[in-house]
Amino acid sequence: MFNFFKRKQTEPGTLPFKVDIHCHILPGVDDGSPDVETSVSLVESLQRMGLTKIIASPHVTQVTFENTPETLDNALGQLQEALKQSNTGIEVDRSAEYRIDDYFQEQLKAGNCKTLPGGYILIENSFIQEPWNLEKLVFDLKIKGYKPILAHPERYMYYHANKLARYKQLHDTETLFQVNMLSIAGGYGKAEKEVALKLLEKGYIDFIGTDLHNAQHVEILEQFLSSREYARLKPLLEKAAKNDDLFL
Repeated sequence: MFNFFKRKQTEPGTLPFKVDIHCHILPGVDDGSPDVETSVSLVESLQRMGLTKIIASPHVTQVTFENTPETLDNALGQLQEALKQSNTGIEVDRSAEYRIDDYFQEQLKAGNCKTLPGGYILIENSFIQEPWNLEKLVFDLKIKGYKPILAHPERYMYYHANKLARYKQLHDTETLFQVNMLSIAGGYGKAEKEVALKLLEKGYIDFIGTDLHNAQHVEILEQFLSSREYARLKPLLEKAAKNDDLFL
């Protein structure tokens, strides 16, 4: 039988960058991949989406994920060995996603914070409220030679009500923004997607990361990369993301 009316399957497009700086693919250290086998599968999925380099960003968070260089480097080593055994030809390294809390300050003071190349450091607000001294903390990090990148600002709901005013204020003071592809794809909800697209329109996006945690996220991204909406947005996203210019 000829399936004249069978819907044509669209191959997923590629991500608008080749280097991911925000994903949770290290095994067993946070709410991302639980084990090495899952990590390898997630990495292979990202490779199919066009990545050639992954800089994992495991959570470093007080109480919940009090990771240290030892725990994270051990997980990275396990994944790198498994990828070597499976002949997966992609570079995988790590930094971290540092929640702004007392544990971060302790790790910073101890010299335990691993940055992205060039001294860039991925920091994260609480989802409940903005740190009361955010500007001072960002300034202090700069004085110490770091280049702070605020992870997924579009996901902080307390910023949504003021019609981008707080985003403008922060970005004007050279706080860099990293937006999630999952937000742009609608994976976190309508409001997050709307704000992410507004940040894109305003030119406030400096970096883009997948924020990939699991197979469900893979499915969301692959569906979005196959969409007409993504085909329209891709040139704007490629222009916004500085990932490859700085970290490839």
